[in-house]
Amino acid sequence: MDQGTTEPIVRIQNFRMDFGRTTVIHDLSFDIRAGETFGFLGSNGSGKTTTIRALLGIYQPTGGVLHIDGRPFSPEQGSRLGYLPEERGLYKKESVIDVMTYFGRLKGLGKAEAKSWSLEYLERVALADKATTRLDKLSGGQQQKVQLGVTIMNGPELLILDEPTKGFDPVNRRLLMDIIEEQKRAGATVLMVTHQMEEVERLCDRVILLKNGTAEAYGTIPEVQDQFGGTTVRLRYSGDIPASGKYEVTLRERNYAELAVMEGVDEAGILRDLIEAGLTVRGFETSKLSLDDIFLRVYGEAAGGHSSEAADGHHGEAAHGYSGEAA
Repeated sequence: MDQGTTEPIVRIQNFRMDFGRTTVIHDLSFDIRAGETFGFLGSNGSGKTTTIRALLGIYQPTGGVLHIDGRPFSPEQGSRLGYLPEERGLYKKESVIDVMTYFGRLKGLGKAEAKSWSLEYLERVALADKATTRLDKLSGGQQQKVQLGVTIMNGPELLILDEPTKGFDPVNRRLLMDIIEEQKRAGATVLMVTHQMEEVERLCDRVILLKNGTAEAYGTIPEVQDQFGGTTVRLRYSGDIPASGKYEVTLRERNYAELAVMEGVDEAGILRDLIEAGLTVRGFETSKLSLDDIFLRVYGEAAGGHSSEAADGHHGEAAHGYSGEAA
């Protein structure tokens, strides 16, 4: 994975995926550039996990190109890639330190190096006292921390993280986000599937929003915000807001309102118009549509669930077995 090349690390072009007579991915194309954090967003059933599994060779695509570092994924690339699947894949009857050391050796580390790294990581994530505890005696969140450690322990150049902080409290979510940011600063490229929009806004350089197997939006966060309509004015006032072709009042309360600004309209001109109309303006703020609002606008009621896609349930066993080897 040569990060000095202009070729994207991940390239997906005209990807199509059929399960029987059902098409779950329709002509999907996007790329991921070296060193960026890329958000892969979508509601349940949108095709995110299907795309990742096809990229990693777990599924054979019906059509299209799915390349990592210029070619289809192969096991020889496994040591340079860290994959954290939504379905965790650890040996739960073994102790934490034995499992981490074992996977470290699979990734090319010596036994002593793998054990030393693992102990330092467990200290970092407040699990040092669990090193000799069997995995199945840990909580789900604790097991998730161990799985993340296994995923990053050899400093992979490409990290694919499927819901890395799912079910975490805010303190542990922030800890894991800090760890992911450290990997990025060290040069890793990160593909992250998440429903947490604050994580996306904090970490991601670019995003794609997938719905029913097609891209609803793709680009930087400001570009995606622009695609879904412009600026909102948050207004604290007294008086009567006049009708205008420059904005639409989308929320009106006693002393507060939100105005959707029409395309191409200068927000400063709106403020002048309001004052000239006799409105007493106590607060005037402008902002782009938030990613949360965009997510709800795109997915509506389908945005409520956070489990893996229904369309991906056909081959869960294959994915689970793979995750144990390539995590």
